[in-house]
Amino acid sequence: IEAGVAHIPEDRHKHGLALTHAVADNLVLSTYYQPPFARGIELNETAIQRNAQTLIGQFDIRTPSWLTLAGSLSGGNQQKTIVARELSRPVRLIIAAQPTRGLDVGSIEFIHRRLIQARDAGVAVLLISAELDELMSLADRIAVMYKGKILDLVEAQGATREGLGLLMAGVK
Repeated sequence: IEAGVAHIPEDRHKHGLALTHAVADNLVLSTYYQPPFARGIELNETAIQRNAQTLIGQFDIRTPSWLTLAGSLSGGNQQKTIVARELSRPVRLIIAAQPTRGLDVGSIEFIHRRLIQARDAGVAVLLISAELDELMSLADRIAVMYKGKILDLVEAQGATREGLGLLMAGVK
């Protein structure tokens, strides 16, 4: 976190959110100990609330309130909460593991747009996905792994589903 690495985990429930805590708290999980969210060991609840209200608007998180428990949000809004938290601070690298798995089309498109905006702003994005269409539409280069090793690195612009499929089967 301190080095500017953001992480959008594969399992948002296990590794991305504190489900029994408010959306506002989840939005500062990476930075709760830093100003303006903390003064020494004391949390600045006003700053945390203001941050939540801002990010809820900017990232279109559909929630009744910043006090709503993260576990009661839809999957898409849970994922947008994670993306908001990770992309609302200065980052140099985003590691996104299956960032759109199980989401509705609107949430998928929103998250794709945010990853592209980050890339266009000079942030390195490592996208790990089993969805070929997602990789082919978002990636500049695709590294194909076979038996735990990178078999080949291909330019996404010229990649085909068939060619990637062969590489995934170990055929180079």
